[in-house]
Amino acid sequence: MAEFPSVVNAVACAVDIQRRLEARNADMPEDRAIRLRIGVNLGDVIVEGEDIFGDGVNIAARLESVAPAGGIAVSGTVRDHLGNRLDLQFEDMGEQALKNIEQLVRVCRVRLAVTSALVRRALSLPDKPWIAVLPFVNMSGDPEQEYFSDGITEDIITELSRFRSLSVIARNSSFTYKARTMKIPDVARDLGVTYVLEGSVRRAGNRLRITAQLIDAETGSHIWAERYDREIADMFAVQDEITQRIVGMLAVGLEDVSLERAKRKQPENLIAYDHWLRGKRLLWTVGQNNLEARQHFEKAAATDPSFSRAHSGLAVTYQMEPLDLLIAAEGRGAYDMAFDCAKRALALDEADYQAHIALAWPCLYRGDYERMKKHVDRAIMLNPNDADSLANASYMLALETGKRRLPAAKRQCVSIHDTPIGISPFRRLPYLPQGGIPRP
Repeated sequence: MAEFPSVVNAVACAVDIQRRLEARNADMPEDRAIRLRIGVNLGDVIVEGEDIFGDGVNIAARLESVAPAGGIAVSGTVRDHLGNRLDLQFEDMGEQALKNIEQLVRVCRVRLAVTSALVRRALSLPDKPWIAVLPFVNMSGDPEQEYFSDGITEDIITELSRFRSLSVIARNSSFTYKARTMKIPDVARDLGVTYVLEGSVRRAGNRLRITAQLIDAETGSHIWAERYDREIADMFAVQDEITQRIVGMLAVGLEDVSLERAKRKQPENLIAYDHWLRGKRLLWTVGQNNLEARQHFEKAAATDPSFSRAHSGLAVTYQMEPLDLLIAAEGRGAYDMAFDCAKRALALDEADYQAHIALAWPCLYRGDYERMKKHVDRAIMLNPNDADSLANASYMLALETGKRRLPAAKRQCVSIHDTPIGISPFRRLPYLPQGGIPRP
């Protein structure tokens, strides 16, 4: 808490602090960035020694709580006294009820310019989509159900964070918008994201309805929306099921949109992530498509040598090569090339679930079933919601079953086979050939 002799000095100091922090954050990884919330109020204070207190201080503290991360909230009194003496823009948030403050307080938000940290984020390689998951609204009319709507939101944030192709705003930042009415473009600008997921939870008796919708912050258009109706038998089981379905569908939807954006770019403007997206859509094919996929992955690796998924993609193209009579691997065998590329991907990022799947395939071909199983298990543990990985795992376990005649592996394969279609029903056909194993 700090006291200033004038409103101008107080707001100018707050703006300077936030801009300096953003400049510092530009050179820091996201998980080490520091973002403060600042509240500014004008009012009488009581001074006792080094302490200050009073209603003016209490309102300033509450204004801080409603300010966005990295932002500034001021009272209407501050805004009126400031006038045009600082080159700033404000957004009037209207009168709000602040905790332990009897009267409604008019709140204004300082609109800071786009900062260097967000510019750096936009230019970073690979250019992964950024998404914010806003707190799901409890529509049940029962405050006791807040724990469930908050739990759904937190689980979605956690599970989305497993996807290496996405960057997810942390819970602490997203939950600052709980119970607040704001326009999606403003939220996206505050947080520096491309997409926003919002939703609601309604419980009536033993029935539960959850809605979710993904919004493109640039256009305000809805990319994807879904509604889930369930009977409540086991609350936590329902919560896990809904979370898995939303996350699986959401990841696919974001990837589809990102691919369409990549297609619209000129070749010289494609960056590592764009090349990876284009290559991924050509994976598990033969002939010219496989070669084209490899070229995209090679360009992705050349653009960003630390991009592990580029090497994972290269591994898959070499795995497909022996299936194509029109192509022959030069020098060493294609499986050896696949093995080396997958090992390179894991060396760059051990937590990349796609790299574990890529390395499991050559292990299978070499007859190293234990190592294959280890990488399959690790991939599913890292991301149990990726339909492509689950389908590949099912196929590999099916091949292992055929070669080793292991009933347990077959049962596990059938269990995994059911999952990718449930997670991503709109991609049903690609998974059926891989997971379509006769049931025991």
